Amino acid sequence: MVNKIIVAIDGYSSCGKSTIAKALAKHAGYTYVDTGAMYRAVALYAQRIGIANPESGYKDLLSQLENIHIDFIQTPDGQHVTLNGEDVESQIRTLEIGNLASQISTIKEVRAFLVAQQQAMGIAKGIVMDGRDIGTVVFPHAELKLFLTASPEVRAERRFKELQAKGENPVWEDVLADVNDRDYRDTHRAESPLRQAADAVVVDNSHMTREEQMEHIIEVFRGRSQSEL
Repeated sequence: MVNKIIVAIDGYSSCGKSTIAKALAKHAGYTYVDTGAMYRAVALYAQRIGIANPESGYKDLLSQLENIHIDFIQTPDGQHVTLNGEDVESQIRTLEIGNLASQISTIKEVRAFLVAQQQAMGIAKGIVMDGRDIGTVVFPHAELKLFLTASPEVRAERRFKELQAKGENPVWEDVLADVNDRDYRDTHRAESPLRQAADAVVVDNSHMTREEQMEHIIEVFRGRSQSEL
């Protein structure tokens, strides 16, 4: 018998955290939670009602947090995010919303609001959660922590192709600059900056195929979940 554990996956943008987390959750029969999507949903809400205003310190957004309800639903296309009952999966995946989410994620009150929800999701364990501070803040005692990384150029190329596949016409240099800007914001923000947990297993996937990553990660997962019996 294998014991259910919490798997925390952190890392830089465009490292494939969500792809790996989804695949691992499916393999293990666990629940997958995309915390980045939760921040994106908050960003979309703020944009829609015109309260994405950094000059005001996002005060209007903070007063609206209790009116934001985020959930995950299963669809034929996989797991989607809902915002106040509306499926917003496609709307939150734009570069604009991603950048706004990166800014909003630096706000202490927003992080506290979402971290509380994320921690509640993990009470029963059997969960795979990815983000920027899962192994350091949300679940510092997670039985397995993974930290994914890759070179900025490799990550920019991945993001560039993703945007092209969505019908957008990105400029490669702009995408690379965006990756570097997000790295800086993520690692230098005052609230829960991106950092590798001391006990995390580091996976540099710059030159690994998805299959090679999964083989390695599943092996680590099996050893860790069995050791928790």
